[in-house]
Amino acid sequence: MNLTISGHHLEVTPALRGYVTSKLDRVTRHFDQMVDVKVLLSVENQKEKDKRQRAECTIRVKGNDLFAESAHEDLYAAVDELMDKLDRQVVRHKDKVQSYDRAGATRHLM
Repeated sequence: MNLTISGHHLEVTPALRGYVTSKLDRVTRHFDQMVDVKVLLSVENQKEKDKRQRAECTIRVKGNDLFAESAHEDLYAAVDELMDKLDRQVVRHKDKVQSYDRAGATRHLM
């Protein structure tokens, strides 16, 4: 799995990189067949202070791309929310793949 963590208008510190990696472990526990993971952390230059910190992630899996984004006033909270969204998408994708595999296997048995 290729993991890329980059920052836009902010420096990705080792602490922030470690936090994202540890949160991403929860997602990879559900589905380990990820080819490429790209995380983009950014600070928007908006007038209102809330929802300035953004976190985006694209996960490439075989035959599909999963994308989620989150915005919050705290970057760590945005990463938490992002990982929750990704976790739900990955579980849904895994269920879809497994149900398709089961349906194909039962057709071959008949």
